[in-house]
Amino acid sequence: MNILISTSSFGRHSREPLELLESWGASYRLNAQGRKLAAEEIASLLSDIDGLIAGTEPLTREVLRNAPRLKVISRCGTGLDNVDLEAAAELGIEVRNTPEAHVDAVAELTLGAMLSSLRRLAEADRSVRGGDWRKPMGRLLRSQTVGLVGLGRVGRRLIELLAPFDVTIIACDPNQDADFASRHGIRYAELGELLRQSDIVSLHLPYGAEVRHLLDRQRIAEMKPGSVLINCARGGIVDEQALCAALQDGHLAAAHIDTFENEPYDGPLKDIPSATLSPHIGSYAVEGRIRMEREAVQNLIDCLNAGGMTE
Repeated sequence: MNILISTSSFGRHSREPLELLESWGASYRLNAQGRKLAAEEIASLLSDIDGLIAGTEPLTREVLRNAPRLKVISRCGTGLDNVDLEAAAELGIEVRNTPEAHVDAVAELTLGAMLSSLRRLAEADRSVRGGDWRKPMGRLLRSQTVGLVGLGRVGRRLIELLAPFDVTIIACDPNQDADFASRHGIRYAELGELLRQSDIVSLHLPYGAEVRHLLDRQRIAEMKPGSVLINCARGGIVDEQALCAALQDGHLAAAHIDTFENEPYDGPLKDIPSATLSPHIGSYAVEGRIRMEREAVQNLIDCLNAGGMTE
């Protein structure tokens, strides 16, 4: 069995996932570039591959056509917007992901982003490093109104983390769970109302064409003046140019963006002091990362075993 591991940091923090592959008897190759692969790069590596442990590289129809032996794509992560699922189904390629392993890591990063943005920690750090000892005045998280756009696994875990802060939570999600909302004191609202009433807006929904630039210039203008935007979900949900304008004119007080429409990011948000940027590190907590990699390997093995691919 030939396995390609295209996600760039696989096995860096623990050999356990690799040892699981080795004990199963697979031959594997790691990503030699140490970064996200372009479409032509991943396509050139797939001709003799039976199983792929994938990152966020584009697995388009054209790429998958270069993989005549490929039977399984095991995504190391939860998002599948980089995979042409229709093409995979047509080509008989099973696609799996790891929907639980990242939850704690992303929820905790989101909570940290809220606290950091409200207390302006990035600005304070630059002040000390720059030698001017300027003390930016921040705000408390306690008693703020937090709006969650999307209430899946990460959003629900975040609600548990927010409990000690005595916040008011508004949620926008087409699949409303009345029992969960009642237990946690959540009020559902449509998107416009959530944006107008929330001091902090945090995004927790998967990417798809229907949500591209969901927060565009008009929607961002609806947000409460002086509010904070957090996106640790997926790039492309926020119109980054519109966000720049809202931060520059002071309509929004701050933003923390962890995912971008095009990565690596090299756009105008880099020049805005009230924007804190991180390089798509939502799952990058050692404990969560090891679990994610282990589950990705096990998913791959289970699928190939079920498909009768082993000797």
